[in-house]
Amino acid sequence: MITLALSRGRILEDTIPLLKKFSITLEENPETTRKLILQTNKPDLRLILVRASDVPTYVQYGAADIGIAGWDVLTEQQPEGLYYPIDLGIARCKLMVAVPEGFDYEKAVRQGSRLKVATKYVDITRNYFASKGVYVDIIKLYGSMELAPLVGLADAIVDLVSTGKTLKANNLVAVEEVLDVSSRVIVNQIAFKMKAETLKPILDCFQQPQT
Repeated sequence: MITLALSRGRILEDTIPLLKKFSITLEENPETTRKLILQTNKPDLRLILVRASDVPTYVQYGAADIGIAGWDVLTEQQPEGLYYPIDLGIARCKLMVAVPEGFDYEKAVRQGSRLKVATKYVDITRNYFASKGVYVDIIKLYGSMELAPLVGLADAIVDLVSTGKTLKANNLVAVEEVLDVSSRVIVNQIAFKMKAETLKPILDCFQQPQT
């Protein structure tokens, strides 16, 4: 049995069509069921639904053999014991610095300056601004990131941007790209060796060019 860890949202939405291309279907609708373990039409493959930030943990510790995770999560967590064999190119977006309209970002990030930044990507943000010689006070938030600059909690945010509509609705503008993000197939290193024959057809499916 191979266990594939996925998160609800764009990754799940973009992965299901890939599976269908290779005649792999779910026996229940993941959008309506409350179940967290979903069987497929293949007796040797099942899916588990977890939080996006938890996918690498489930794969790292062997609760799942394989998973699909965003490059943002993998870069932030730097999990051990995983292979990243395939960039699927799905669920694409960018990790961006955003500030309120009219904020003088260029002045704020002059070398030696200090900036208050709200984000859930603490390590990525710290390393990014350190490379620019900018000191940052990081305020870790888990959601509603756009609110932080509007109420004076932070000068800027670092968050994922897809269409930019949420930024615009809150009078924020993206000023700098931190990381280009897409979703990667991740594989537990032990499973890769011990279940190679069973994993290979699944990895071959994901290895095919996406159209």
